Amino acid sequence: MRYKDLFHNRKFRWLLAALAVVAPLEILSLFGLHLPFWAQIPLVTALAFFFGRRLLLSGLRSLFRLDFSNMNLLMTIAIGGAFYLGHWEEAAVIIVLFALGETLEDFGITKSQAALQDLVEKAPKTAQVRGKEGKVPVELVEVGETVIVKPGDQIPLDGEVTQGNSLVDEAAITGEPLPRNKFPGEPVFAGTINGSGYLEIRVTRQARDTTLSKIIQLTYQSAERKSQSQRFIEKFARLYTPSVVAAAFLLVLVPVFLLGKPFESWFIQALTLLIISCPCALVISTPVTIFSAIGNATQRGVLIKGGRFIEEMGRLKAIAFDKTRTLTRGEPTVSDVHTFNDLSPEEVLACAAGIETFSEHPIARSILARAKEQRVEPHRFENFQAVSGKGLKGECLVCFDSHQCLGNIRFVTEEHHAGDEVLKKVEEMERQGKTAIVISDHKRVKGVIGVTDGIRPESKPVVQDLLRMGITPLILTGDNRPSARFVAEQLGIERIIAELLPHQKVEELNRLIQEYRHVAMVGDGVNDAPALAGASVGIAMGAIGSDVAIENSDIALMNDNLAVLPYLVKLGKRAVAKIRFNTVSAVLIKFLFLSLALSGTSSLVLAIFADVGVTVLVVLNGLQLYGYKGE
Repeated sequence: MRYKDLFHNRKFRWLLAALAVVAPLEILSLFGLHLPFWAQIPLVTALAFFFGRRLLLSGLRSLFRLDFSNMNLLMTIAIGGAFYLGHWEEAAVIIVLFALGETLEDFGITKSQAALQDLVEKAPKTAQVRGKEGKVPVELVEVGETVIVKPGDQIPLDGEVTQGNSLVDEAAITGEPLPRNKFPGEPVFAGTINGSGYLEIRVTRQARDTTLSKIIQLTYQSAERKSQSQRFIEKFARLYTPSVVAAAFLLVLVPVFLLGKPFESWFIQALTLLIISCPCALVISTPVTIFSAIGNATQRGVLIKGGRFIEEMGRLKAIAFDKTRTLTRGEPTVSDVHTFNDLSPEEVLACAAGIETFSEHPIARSILARAKEQRVEPHRFENFQAVSGKGLKGECLVCFDSHQCLGNIRFVTEEHHAGDEVLKKVEEMERQGKTAIVISDHKRVKGVIGVTDGIRPESKPVVQDLLRMGITPLILTGDNRPSARFVAEQLGIERIIAELLPHQKVEELNRLIQEYRHVAMVGDGVNDAPALAGASVGIAMGAIGSDVAIENSDIALMNDNLAVLPYLVKLGKRAVAKIRFNTVSAVLIKFLFLSLALSGTSSLVLAIFADVGVTVLVVLNGLQLYGYKGE
């Protein structure tokens, strides 16, 4: 965070110049040296017009409407009181310092949202469409058209490479510093930068629907979703401001009319009370911190959809992981094809590949890939039926017994008895950490296909980091218990809950929330959508290019990198700590000066210096999260 950027702000420089004029005048006034009356009026009027116009108009509107919830009303009354007493120098200092505080607040919010602005600036504006002269606005490019991207140019729209080969920098979307190789058939995304190669890309999404547009839209929405701390403080401020106005009136009425004290001195203390009680620092502290954290995460390829989820990450006690495509690579491969009843591996593989043709599951792709690799022609099927969480059914047009079912052993045993030999083979595969896919017809099991899925290299370090932070990792999976246990033992996870259907994951999460209170769920954002919605925080892996994953999650990992999870927990903890520090510091400092005002030993200028000082403290402290590295 470059604080010198503040000095590029013209208003800030003018305010510093004005402060350099009015501060010495206030000091001289303490020794009885005042400007002539004819000079005081133009000076204060000019300052009020240039720097206090918005404040005074807002405060006067609230006064006429009897709306005592506006904090600008406090300053307006204080400035009016200084005018009434003829303390022109103090009125000038109040105007300048309060305007300085507002400028610092605006600077804090603007800088904390810098990452969001960077996203907007990265959005492409034009595209070179094949067959058209010159560049056209991206909004006019239709799905199916081909755009030309030269070396070093920005990719204008989401699409698929049809010609060429190049390294593409996807840091704008994923936060990853290393470029990715793109060749025909590979997806590319708007806002990413083409390397040294020439690419032709078939557009698959219009400008308003690109992944980058979705990120920008949801990131701005997240900035509008207030955290629990922010909502509480704003609600508190609405009740707090009228209470302060009432207290200021009592601070004049009781000593003057009941105790016979001099009016002017206690009127000054009442004005001091109004100034020091202004909740500006309290109100600004949370949004600056939250925006800085969201901006920091955005640069890492993490989309956080609201301040509440930043705070939740800092309070987590447990994180539940799905196994497949979360702790494992999500790239299953066929390791075994074991057959029964004198059938050949090719026949079993052909039948399995035929029914898997209708499925989009990664295991289906692995079986089809194995069939293609061995040049096995998949059987033709009809009347396909997917049974959620269990398997597939269909009618084979090649096999003698046409009815076929494929899935886990529980699914197959619902059709008929599997036999001891089959059960032993399934158990053997599961002990080895494999997923056993069983295929059968009406009467018998035809074969068991073993599928393996390698563990992500970052999974074990992530689990170890979470354990060091006192967070309990768990596995919630629909896969079989032995396979889940195998992965858990490799990673050092002690607790697993396996063989769950989608609705059972939600039920288990509810039990975990009762036990731990704050529980995150990490999954793929598609199959795990109900579980993500039921967790304190739903975190979706591999959200790049997937609207479903982005929509179904509270936090989306665009770079599909599990290693950012400990960083997110640390970021959340740091954000919660800064919000607490800012709130407590602001309250304590204000309480100190409130005590001075109530005892009659404070002054207007000291109060406004304290108010601006607290604002500077909380803004700069909150902005530090923007550059947080996750240490």
